[in-house]
Amino acid sequence: MQIMGAGRILAVAALLAIAAASIVLVTVQNWKQQQASVIWFMPKTTAPGTEFWQVMLQGVHTAAAEVGAEIHVAGTAEEADVEGQIALLEQAVREKPRAVILAATDYNRLVPAASKVREAGITLVTVDSGVSEEQAASLIATDNYAAGRKAGRALGSGLMLGDTAVIISFVRGSTTAIEREAGVRDSMTGISGLRLLQTRYSDSSVEQAYELTRELLEEEPDLKAIAALNEMTVVGSAKAIEEAGLAGTVRLVGFDSSMDEIAYMERGVLDATVVQRPFNMGYLAVRTAAAAAAGERVEPVIDTGSVVITRANMYTEENQKLLFPFIE
Repeated sequence: MQIMGAGRILAVAALLAIAAASIVLVTVQNWKQQQASVIWFMPKTTAPGTEFWQVMLQGVHTAAAEVGAEIHVAGTAEEADVEGQIALLEQAVREKPRAVILAATDYNRLVPAASKVREAGITLVTVDSGVSEEQAASLIATDNYAAGRKAGRALGSGLMLGDTAVIISFVRGSTTAIEREAGVRDSMTGISGLRLLQTRYSDSSVEQAYELTRELLEEEPDLKAIAALNEMTVVGSAKAIEEAGLAGTVRLVGFDSSMDEIAYMERGVLDATVVQRPFNMGYLAVRTAAAAAAGERVEPVIDTGSVVITRANMYTEENQKLLFPFIE
């Protein structure tokens, strides 16, 4: 895939951010006149150490300061705890915030709870991952199918006839996981003679991803490529590949960026990663929730974009900004 020059990427990103912000521009005075200005932000997990959600929270707080909203962060310790997220949505209905920003852990199972939020007159906006049946006023996210295709093309570029590849996803039922996997698979259908194994799931656990990868490396001697679909899965898979001495032999393409992922890329273990813009997601989610709660029209879907970063382009100025977003 051809990567644009750093200057062009920066210019395009700036224009997109300005355009998206204008779409969800809310009259701050109208928002502040409302008696309740509390917004609940529900990431998939509040566990420490997951940089994606930490950066998104920075965007959330930045926008909240602009619109005068009070942010209440509510999340579970593990991304796979769907029942825990359902319980939090039900708690939000009881406490009646002005809006809820939800990163849904399951596309279908959260629908009844999401319906209760909407029926209670609470504005619901989804970020990163949505729910079915159009429960939310807007979804602010990466186009995960397109991002999956980017990952698949990066992974498939070095594969040959007879090679074996595998996708290690994270939480079964998450729209993010479903769409990324579909994109990876569709981009690799044209590789002649490729053997693509059944998808494995890490439950967004570094340890589980490590064990899955270690077992695959032992059981599949022809394994040449792994697509790891989120940060924790990438880190676990990279650890297993490096320990087995297979860096450079087994290609690894992932998602997101963290200090661990960057280190694995620098050491030649991680070949490429599809980086999102979590700060933009958080920022635009709050602006959109405030606008919708104030009765303004909002876009049903806002795509915040993604970029493929490899060892060859990771040191460009623009990609360094994506790899090292500011974190308090």
